[in-house]
Amino acid sequence: MASLEEDFPRGGTTTKKHTESKIEVQRPDVENLFQSREQPETKKRKTSIKDDNKKLKKPKTDKEKQDFLTLNASAKCVQILHIKDVLEGMLMLGCVKEVADFEVTVSLPCGLLGFLSIKNICDSYAKLLTEQLESADTEEICSLPHLFYPGMLLRCVITKLDIARGGSLSIRLSIDPKLVNKSLTSHSLKAGMILSGCVDSVEDHGYIVDLGITGTKAFLPKKAAKDKHNNLEELKVGQYLTPRVEEVKNDGRVVRLSSSPPTFAQACATSEQGWNLSNLLPGLLVKATIKKVTKHGLILGFLSSFNGQVDFLHMEPEQTSSYAEGTEVHACVLYVEPSNRLVALSLRSYLVHPGAVVDPCPAGGDRIGVVVENCKITAMHHMSGAMLELPDETKAFVHRNHLKESHQQMNENRTMAKPEHTCRILDFSPMDQIHFVSLRKSMIDKPFFRYHDLQAGQLVEGTVSVLLNHGMIVHVSDHIKGLVPRTHLSDIVLKNPEKKYVEGMKVKCRVLSVNPEIKKLYLTRKKALIESSLPLFLSYADALPGRVSHGYIVCIKDFGCIFRFYNEVKGLVPLSELSSDPIVNPEEVFYVGQVLKAKVLKCDPDKAKMLLSFKAVVEGDTADDVKPQVDLEVGKELEATVLKKSIKGLEVSILPDDVRAVLPTMHLSDHMSNCPLLWESLQEGDNISNLMCFNSTKSNITVTKKPTVRWALEEGIVAKDFSEITVGLQLIGWIKNIMSYGVFVEFPYGLVGLAPKSAMNDNFISDTTAAFQVGQTVIAKVSNVDEEKRRFLITLKVSEVIAPEADAQTRLINGLQERRAVTEMLAVRDNSDLRQQLVELSVGQKLKLTVSTETGNGATFKSDDLSGATILATKHHVTGLDLVPGQKVTAVVLYTDILSSVVHVSVLSKLLQKKKSLTEGSRHAARVQHIDHDFAVISLGDTAQLTLIQTSCHLNDVFLTESEKLKPGSSLFVEVLEPSCEELQGLPLVSWERSAPKRQRTASENQPGSQGHRFGEILRGKVQAVKPTSILVTLEDGSSAYVHVSEVLEVSDVRHGSFPTSRFKVGSEVTGRVIGGREASSRRFLPFSHPKFSYTIPELSLIPSKLDTSRDFKLVPAAEKLKSYKVGEELTCFVSKFYPERKSLEVTTDPGVTGTVELLDMITDPKEASHPEKKYKLGQAVHAKVVELSSKPKRFVLSLTGAQQLQKGSIVLGLVTNILPNIGLLVKLPFGGRGVVAVTDLTDAYKSNPLDKYSKNQLLRCFLLENTDGKWQLSLRPSRLNPKTAKPAKDVEVLSFERLKAGQIIRGYISSVGEHGTFIRLSGSITGRAQIQHTTKYFVSNHKVLSEHLPTNMLLTTKILSINREEKLVDLSLLAADTGKPDVIPESLGLPLRLTGEEKKKHDMKKMNKRKLSESEQNQVQSQAPKKKKSKKCKTDGNDSGVEVYFREEEDKDEEEAPRSDSGKAAPAPAGPSRLQVAAGFSWDVGLSSLKPASAAQEEEDSSDGEAQDQISKPQKKSRHELEQEKKAAEKVLTQREAQLMDPSLRPENAAAFERLLLASPNSSLLWLQYMAHHLQATQIEQARAVAERALKTISFREEQEKLNVWVALLNLENMYGTEESLKKVFERALQFCEPMPVYQQLADIYAQSEKIKEAEGLYKKMVKRFSLNKVVWLSYGTFLLQQGQGDAASALLQRALKSLPSKESVDVIGRFAQLEFRYGDADKGRAMFDKVLTSYPKRTDLWSVFIDLTIKHGSQKDVRAIFDRVIHLSVSVKKIKFFFKLYLEYEKKHGTPQSIQTVKEKAMEFVEAKGNEADN
Repeated sequence: MASLEEDFPRGGTTTKKHTESKIEVQRPDVENLFQSREQPETKKRKTSIKDDNKKLKKPKTDKEKQDFLTLNASAKCVQILHIKDVLEGMLMLGCVKEVADFEVTVSLPCGLLGFLSIKNICDSYAKLLTEQLESADTEEICSLPHLFYPGMLLRCVITKLDIARGGSLSIRLSIDPKLVNKSLTSHSLKAGMILSGCVDSVEDHGYIVDLGITGTKAFLPKKAAKDKHNNLEELKVGQYLTPRVEEVKNDGRVVRLSSSPPTFAQACATSEQGWNLSNLLPGLLVKATIKKVTKHGLILGFLSSFNGQVDFLHMEPEQTSSYAEGTEVHACVLYVEPSNRLVALSLRSYLVHPGAVVDPCPAGGDRIGVVVENCKITAMHHMSGAMLELPDETKAFVHRNHLKESHQQMNENRTMAKPEHTCRILDFSPMDQIHFVSLRKSMIDKPFFRYHDLQAGQLVEGTVSVLLNHGMIVHVSDHIKGLVPRTHLSDIVLKNPEKKYVEGMKVKCRVLSVNPEIKKLYLTRKKALIESSLPLFLSYADALPGRVSHGYIVCIKDFGCIFRFYNEVKGLVPLSELSSDPIVNPEEVFYVGQVLKAKVLKCDPDKAKMLLSFKAVVEGDTADDVKPQVDLEVGKELEATVLKKSIKGLEVSILPDDVRAVLPTMHLSDHMSNCPLLWESLQEGDNISNLMCFNSTKSNITVTKKPTVRWALEEGIVAKDFSEITVGLQLIGWIKNIMSYGVFVEFPYGLVGLAPKSAMNDNFISDTTAAFQVGQTVIAKVSNVDEEKRRFLITLKVSEVIAPEADAQTRLINGLQERRAVTEMLAVRDNSDLRQQLVELSVGQKLKLTVSTETGNGATFKSDDLSGATILATKHHVTGLDLVPGQKVTAVVLYTDILSSVVHVSVLSKLLQKKKSLTEGSRHAARVQHIDHDFAVISLGDTAQLTLIQTSCHLNDVFLTESEKLKPGSSLFVEVLEPSCEELQGLPLVSWERSAPKRQRTASENQPGSQGHRFGEILRGKVQAVKPTSILVTLEDGSSAYVHVSEVLEVSDVRHGSFPTSRFKVGSEVTGRVIGGREASSRRFLPFSHPKFSYTIPELSLIPSKLDTSRDFKLVPAAEKLKSYKVGEELTCFVSKFYPERKSLEVTTDPGVTGTVELLDMITDPKEASHPEKKYKLGQAVHAKVVELSSKPKRFVLSLTGAQQLQKGSIVLGLVTNILPNIGLLVKLPFGGRGVVAVTDLTDAYKSNPLDKYSKNQLLRCFLLENTDGKWQLSLRPSRLNPKTAKPAKDVEVLSFERLKAGQIIRGYISSVGEHGTFIRLSGSITGRAQIQHTTKYFVSNHKVLSEHLPTNMLLTTKILSINREEKLVDLSLLAADTGKPDVIPESLGLPLRLTGEEKKKHDMKKMNKRKLSESEQNQVQSQAPKKKKSKKCKTDGNDSGVEVYFREEEDKDEEEAPRSDSGKAAPAPAGPSRLQVAAGFSWDVGLSSLKPASAAQEEEDSSDGEAQDQISKPQKKSRHELEQEKKAAEKVLTQREAQLMDPSLRPENAAAFERLLLASPNSSLLWLQYMAHHLQATQIEQARAVAERALKTISFREEQEKLNVWVALLNLENMYGTEESLKKVFERALQFCEPMPVYQQLADIYAQSEKIKEAEGLYKKMVKRFSLNKVVWLSYGTFLLQQGQGDAASALLQRALKSLPSKESVDVIGRFAQLEFRYGDADKGRAMFDKVLTSYPKRTDLWSVFIDLTIKHGSQKDVRAIFDRVIHLSVSVKKIKFFFKLYLEYEKKHGTPQSIQTVKEKAMEFVEAKGNEADN
């Protein structure tokens, strides 16, 4: 108490400091705003007792229940009107925004929109409409546009709130005077009132006006009727008026009116007119006094007793600063909210001044839909929105819903913190005279916001909304919808469109037409229109004559078809232009909606007329080309301007006549590689010179820039017509089309000839596509002419056509000039310094460079002068040089690629030497240094000179194989034509030919020695390339040769694992001897004696012994070499190939001998199996042993593991090929072997489901036991594979019958179950049998019952009863009495025990018949002795054991636990307790065996039993001391046993102990569950189930919780070990016997704990439907969702819960969900939820406490202090505030500073003083 007094003093003389508390000051004023409603209610609450509080509460609607947090808070401050606060019957002032034929769109305050139907004007107008419709005479009817105009003010009443399709509210309005003036009566009418009404009828001198007041007739004289907005001479029926009451007669029955008054004084409502809250009308002008000025608006007093509010939107912007309390202002009533008795007013000048007009359009023009950037928030109004200032200083308003995305939480501080915003203007509100905007990113990013954003021809995606008879409505966005007419749903007319289109389906459409004014949008789904690439005709100006576009038929007439395009652009296709065939009846050929291509023949945009043709399109006239105005002469040189680029070519305009023509891309150059470069460099507007027309038709002019074609046209080497084509004529043309049978070649003037496959080349061509390219220039010679069919054949054979003189050199110069023009054009266009520098580089120029990187594939360099360029040299150009990064080198330029800024260089010394001069006509050996498409850079011998050549000598050259094409390193012979050519920038101009020309084969070439290189010839050369399996050598004569990896070193010198070819480096000189050759195409090795040897490359040997010429050197064929090998021989091989799919290696011992190594023959560790290629790399030398050798079929198999055959006792790798439950594993072994692993040989300790861990293609280490009939018996036992490290075997290997003994306990696997018993596999070769009576204690009538419970490979413990070694039979027992294990048949089946009735009688008569008894006992003793038994005795014992196996089970277990040292003593011991069932039925335990009561009883009963009696009586002869010791020992054992039994914490260890305890406590669920767990530890699932079922039957029905515990355990059991079906059954049973809700909850928890998320979620969904009124279920589901990270789903669940639960539970549920958010979800979300609840229910101190605790755990100190500061200002009892102060102080003492502690104490002092002052007052 002392500390409390110190912290919180009770009071004193301390003076109160002046502090401001916003909450305390503001609340009374804000609440006072609604005093007319709140005060009476407050009084009632004060006078009523607590129990009546509930009756005062208004029942909440569903909508209020959902939004109760916002609704309750909405009345706490001045805010704008939200659509959710709008109610039916509310009166509002509106302004006409748009007028349509049948509906008026009305702008309401605060940005709301309402819709006034033509039916809701007034009764007289509705009546007039009905009469006119019935008479079908519409002359006198006055439409809505005549009655209303934009900007017109209306007094409206809300008649209905419709829910639109998207879920938004639609406000339906009425101006019917009966509804608007509903609260007025004829008695309340006073002169001076401004009322609204409609013209009821037109009379001679005036108008009867309907005011909607019963019993009142109002008359407006014509003189007094003035309406400046109507041009009509007189008012019409239905015309809306707001007249002034001039005179009231006959107690209000007659009223005279005048038009609206011009001044405020005349229009102002006064208190004398008797206005009250029930009849107050919107639009009334009043004088008001400002009572309070707040941040969000004003509170006014008017008409003496009324209070009203003015929101910030309706304060006059220029006078905002001048508003002060007590100021008088002119105001206009905006709306009256009767439920809250709220009157909203406006101070805006356009509403207050009677003559002012509301402007329906904004001053800055229509900006709706515009996205505006750089906007600033000027003010934030809580609960309403924010004011924005646009860059042009225009004000705009953002509704609070548009400050954030719809799914996000509101964070006003974060929004205010942003300096600038981007917004989209949504709408302009005439009533508020302000733009409404949105800050939502999703709204800003929308491509289409309004109809103005769409254009005809545009492709859009939308969602199918609804199917109608006349078409389909598609929503393009939230507010834009279009109609797809029925004929446009598909290319064909659909009979059942609903089968193709469903609601919500996404569709792609094209806009046909759009009218933004009337919001009409028409779309098409016709695929031909959507995918059309032709130009669109959006206006008649687009339809130029000659152009082609897609359109559709809208009407079919006798004279032709009306054809429409886009935007109502349509034309006529006359009958003559429909088809080339005559058409009499167009309707038979065409149908409405058909999509076709049409060509424009004539078009007159002024008259909107167009003539079209279908026929012109079909006849092949090219689309999009205008008919040439001028006939151009073919062969005339032209200049043109590029108009348009397309993939196929350029559209050009020929100067100066501006005639359209086409320049195909392939006609830009003779060199096909130059065509795309020229196309890329040309831009629209560029001028092209040196063009020539080669074909001119009615519709097309085609020009070319190919130099060779132009030359042919200039020289006149052309045929102008087919008549000029003659056999032998040679023409220049280009490839037009390539077919499988030949190529079509086009020539000038449009002539086309065919070159058959046989005439394409001198050599046979198999694939025509590989020979030529489309567009390639060729020289053709006419070989055949068909005059009748006007066709001709040509030949392209180089041998048959004559190329023009110096053709190759001319084409080279032209091609290089074209490339130079491209590079210069690109350099000028980009204005890049780098490109300018690259243009200046030339071939052969030397550069000073620095090495940047060096790799195996070459090197890269850098240069200070060429920064940004990639400078590189290929591997070929850095050969023999050791480059180091940073090294300075000199390089020579080979080629410059200006497009990619790459410079190719060489640093070879022979190219950097001083250049030698060349002479004309000199011949040199040349080498290709670089290739770039059609051009190559070559070096001329040792002159260090570089030059450029073409890669083909002749236009018609065809390279059928890669070897024929030029490559870097290829050798050529060149002849210098010009030592220095200006066109080549000073480089020599040369002609060239290949160094090794093809020769015709002769018969002698097949003979050895007739080749260029003879067998045994010694050659010298340089290493050109080193590969792992071979070396490529360039010989002195320039030809190539190969060295196989096996011919590099002597076999004796090859080290294992080495790579012989790596000894050589590129450029090193070698000497070799020819041992054979390689086929040129396949590179296959061929010995010289091979009959098909032709065009080979020599194969050399570098082995020194083979180079010795003194030795005899003979050719050894591969077949003989193969025969010389022997199985088991070790060879040195070289890895030549790896096959990943087979995982096998190919190795080679000789160039002509290859062998195979299988996977199992190459690895010994299973880990190496995944990537054996990592162990054995190409070219590596390995030692291998020959496994298999045969010549027919040829098979050469080797092994790399060091062995070549399988041996007993060895360990090898095996591959599982199959898994057979009855047999085991089938395994593939190395060297082609096969083997089997029995289930008993898989492991040293048997396991259940032994084969489950094995799969096909698994690699295993196997021990070879023995081979029987070619099949190996294998073992996977660790004791076999790792005998040193393996643990002793639990299940010993049984290799023979000698290892087995009678009485032995052994484990085995079920092999099968049949009529003769159960067969159990004891080893791979031994299977035993247990007869049915030795299998189970239960009587089984059919062996199928056994087979159901004893599946194949089930692991069991058995006892050997007898062994017949002669017949190799083993008799087994599975009985619990023998094995000590539970019976194989579960007790739950309820089968009868095996004893029959007769045997029971015999058992009862044992004592009566001594002889029978002694025989029985003798059998009993014999059954214990390890002697061989006869079948009869076995049967008797088996039957006897069935009686008490339940008890013996425990005894045998005890026996196993006890040491079995003395078999003689151990034998009678179990026999004793087995007979104690009557005397000591409660205790069957090990402790009693030491007491030996059975032997004593037996001794008394029978003294004539020979051997057995002697054995029992022998221990009786003991000394007194021994007897005393025994007695003490027995007492000690009993004492220990009693202590154990008394110990409640000791858990029972066996079934008997459990049974004993259950007798004492049958209703203890804990005990039953422990019993179940005991069985589950031994994997006895069925026994555990049986225990659970017993528990459910045993536990009393009153113990509901205990029973529920067992049900939960059973559900857990089925979930873990059972199936879905078994779990479902248990669950359904539990629901019948228990309360359903806890059972559902427990199962849901089980699912969640076992991570069965899907099942848990499904169950929770059922729960919240079934127990929707139980909040625990909702909270449980919410916890589950948040634990799974589904925060959004949890939020949705909360909303559902609030709808379902009673409203009194809502606050608690939200609080609990907020706590869950803190613990498992988003702490910020939880904080926001608490904020909302506590704003509405600030007196819930329990929630405040929870909120504080959670914020301390999960929030920052700032958050905690903010909450404490809020809570200590609550209007609750002093006791509770004191509790929070104490909590605040404790927090600060723990986490704060001395200053913060002092602050809390000061706040407490202030609170105490404030309370003291209140008491004094």
